[in-house]
Amino acid sequence: MKRPKRGKLYSLLMLSFALSFATAACGTGSADAGGASKSAAPTADVLSGVAKDDAIAALLPDATRQAGVVKFASSVGSTPPSAFYAEDNKTVQGVDIEIAAAVGQVLGVRIDREVASFEAILPALSSGKYEVGTGNFGVTEARKKTIDFVTYINDGQGFAVRKGDDRVKEVKKLDQLCGLKIGTGAGTTFEATLEKEKHVCADAGKPAYEVSSFGDNGAIYLGLQQQHIDVIMSTINGLRHAAAEQPNLQFLNEFKRLDVGFAFKKGSPLAPAFQAAVNKLIKDGTYGKILDKWGTKDSAIPESRISPPELT
Repeated sequence: MKRPKRGKLYSLLMLSFALSFATAACGTGSADAGGASKSAAPTADVLSGVAKDDAIAALLPDATRQAGVVKFASSVGSTPPSAFYAEDNKTVQGVDIEIAAAVGQVLGVRIDREVASFEAILPALSSGKYEVGTGNFGVTEARKKTIDFVTYINDGQGFAVRKGDDRVKEVKKLDQLCGLKIGTGAGTTFEATLEKEKHVCADAGKPAYEVSSFGDNGAIYLGLQQQHIDVIMSTINGLRHAAAEQPNLQFLNEFKRLDVGFAFKKGSPLAPAFQAAVNKLIKDGTYGKILDKWGTKDSAIPESRISPPELT
């Protein structure tokens, strides 16, 4: 996995934070460290009715049932709705967090969560440091070589720009980005897609686009506000939510849909139990309540699968 590029652009973004915090346009709510508007998170209780299912819990390995705990690594960002910090900067919340909590309740285990950087989680699963990873991990054929997934939502890749910037109105092909500066997350499918397809500009006889990768979404939004980057490539749900909160941000379009799942070391015996738990939550309506709470019902899946083919 690639580490975040901490060159001149990143330094400029971090050094100029104080100024941007004072001047960035925001919607209702408070601004987070990246200048992104953060409205009050929804508080509806959608988990209190979730009970342990003994038959599904029996699918867990004996050692896990006896220990009663599963070690999670979670990537937690600064912006909703997947996984982000509450205003106390300690509590993690979001759709990923509540789906994981509901699965834990069905299985009768405690989620022992450690926050880790997005790009570090998948390698750490393979090494055995963690048992499960969450971070809006899209299911790709490349990742499936070393990772198993249990799907729980459908999200994917999208684009956003500063409102009023009409250089790009819609991105159907990446050569529409030639000559522009694109901000995205380090170690993500977005970064991989952009780096892999850089040749499209040269092939079209156009100037290359420039990719800047960051370990935190807030830094990406800050870079866009200060015009250090021109376009953001990130999650569909994250960009839609941010555009609804920030009057200076415009969501362009979806680019590619991806199934998103809990990530496990290849061959993990935990996967069948997690799949059964997610499917129970879908069937009993808890899953729909969680997605409604976080405004992501358009990303619902009809059933959970283990390492399905990458969506094309």
